[in-house]
Amino acid sequence: MQGWATGDPRKLRLLPKRKPLQAAHQGDEAVEAICDVIRRIPRGWVATYGQVATMAGMPRRARLVGRVLQRLDPAIKIPWHRVVNAKGEVSYSLSRNGGDTLQRRLLEKEGLKFDANDRLDLDRCRWLD
Repeated sequence: MQGWATGDPRKLRLLPKRKPLQAAHQGDEAVEAICDVIRRIPRGWVATYGQVATMAGMPRRARLVGRVLQRLDPAIKIPWHRVVNAKGEVSYSLSRNGGDTLQRRLLEKEGLKFDANDRLDLDRCRWLD
């Protein structure tokens, strides 16, 4: 059991490998459904990852929404910055390469205000289609 905690390479090989998200292409219905929902979010409003997933017909797939947004081609014009976590926060991560800071700036530019805990008031600014 100690091998699991210490990262023994022999034990780590037994862990299941995650399947990479398939590349987004025009025929990918899930990606298109997610992007269609995000395109409808009006300026000055936000939606949560879970809300987008549900509206795209994939309830309980909030992480899929995050993965799709993280891998989007920058040339695709959708307001990705209007999607926040369930607490009303920008999700910070090193893997976003500064996208989290940009997201906050874009939201503030649209007039959204963060509180002292770096959260948006979802009761006031959550988009309800």
